[in-house]
Amino acid sequence: MLSRTADTLFWTARYLERAENMARLLEVGARISLLPSVHGYRSEWDSLLQASGTAEGFARKYGEPVARNIESFLFFDRDNPSSVVSCLTQARENARIVRAALTTQVWDVLNTAFQEMKQLERTPRSELELTQLTEWVTRTAALVRGSIGATLLRNDGYDFLNLGYAMERADATARLIDVKYYVLLPRVEFVGSGLDNYQWMTLLRALSLHRAFHWSYAGDITARKIVDFLILNPENPRALRASVEAINTALGRLASRYGRQMDAQVRAEAMLAPLSETSVEGIFEEGMHEFLTGFITEIAALSHQVWEDYLTGDVR
Repeated sequence: MLSRTADTLFWTARYLERAENMARLLEVGARISLLPSVHGYRSEWDSLLQASGTAEGFARKYGEPVARNIESFLFFDRDNPSSVVSCLTQARENARIVRAALTTQVWDVLNTAFQEMKQLERTPRSELELTQLTEWVTRTAALVRGSIGATLLRNDGYDFLNLGYAMERADATARLIDVKYYVLLPRVEFVGSGLDNYQWMTLLRALSLHRAFHWSYAGDITARKIVDFLILNPENPRALRASVEAINTALGRLASRYGRQMDAQVRAEAMLAPLSETSVEGIFEEGMHEFLTGFITEIAALSHQVWEDYLTGDVR
């Protein structure tokens, strides 16, 4: 496969996953903003900008963080390369470039979503509820993933798509957890309180993991259970460990297909080992924010390694 085709497929998946996770991030902010009286040292809306890495771009364009402007910036604003609209536009354009590597079903779902998105852009904002927008994005993302899983050959193109999905999901889940644990909880004495538990439950609902959590853990919601579920539980498809396992699976298939192991496989295996061996207590001892910041940094380094190994020259 040509490296430019591999790169385009990889980023098609990353943009699709990024659009979905931006929508989920917006849902977290919207739900938590309904809480009365008590706030963190940053507002719940400002925290979304910090977590998504878009705070600087927003400040340049809008100044003070106002909920309505943040919603527009993170969903509709084409000046924001990480907005839902920007990501879906990039995903559709990438898919158009490599249509020969995709089935008709995958292209049709993506192209239909693009046309629906343009209709949403033409609709007055007063007629659109944020929940309606975020549900449309998550439904669209599920349709695309379903068509990929049901119709694509299990070849290297499929592996690069899955690699992009897994890497973007790992990064986004870490950022969502960090929003809750580091930014939104006002003070340490609120740990274990009703506010703490409500925020964790909000995060689970935004990730569509509320029922899965209760299947896995009995009793009350606690920070320890949530951290285990979202970081270490391999049965949770959005857990950091499960995402890194998916990265290793895709890279392992590529190494087997091309007959050689690259530095990306070594780095990915090195990321998985501590996630398989550490405990919730070890994460708390290190510091949740510090742990998540280190993880996000490692994912970025791995992404660069994948680019060097596979996306800058002929990958055969």
